Amino acid sequence: MTLECINPNDLPIPEMYTQVVIATGSKLVFVSGQQPEDIHGKLVGRGDFTAQARLAFGNLGRALAAAGARPKEVCKITIYVVDYNRDEHVPIIEQAQMALFGDHKPANVVVGVAVMSPGYLIEVDAIAVIDHTTDS
Repeated sequence: MTLECINPNDLPIPEMYTQVVIATGSKLVFVSGQQPEDIHGKLVGRGDFTAQARLAFGNLGRALAAAGARPKEVCKITIYVVDYNRDEHVPIIEQAQMALFGDHKPANVVVGVAVMSPGYLIEVDAIAVIDHTTDS
C-alpha cells in the first residue's frame, strides 16, 4: 500500500493534514464514526471535550487494528464536533490526532454539527487503503 501525499503549490500547506492523498492498495477499509464510548457503549468524559477526543481517536485506532489497518494507511478522516469553535477545538483535536497518527497527515475535514446523542461532543470516521501482501 502506498499513499502519495500532495500539497499543491497553489494551495496553503496545512499543519495537521494533507490537501490531496492518492492511495494505492488492494483493500479499502471504511471505519464507522467512533465515539467517546467505553467497551460497554457508555459515554466517557461527559462535558470534557479533551477526554472525549482522546477516546474517540483511541477507538478509531482500535477499529483500524481490528481490520488489519495501521494508522499510517488512513487516507481520509472526518471529524464531527458539536458546537464547533476553531480556537477552542482545533488544538485539542490536533493533540488527539497526533497521538494516533504521529507525523502521518491524512486528508481530513472537520464538520460542525448542532447535536449528536446527548452528551456526545465528537465523532471520528476514517477510510484506509491496505495491501499487506507487499507490506510497505
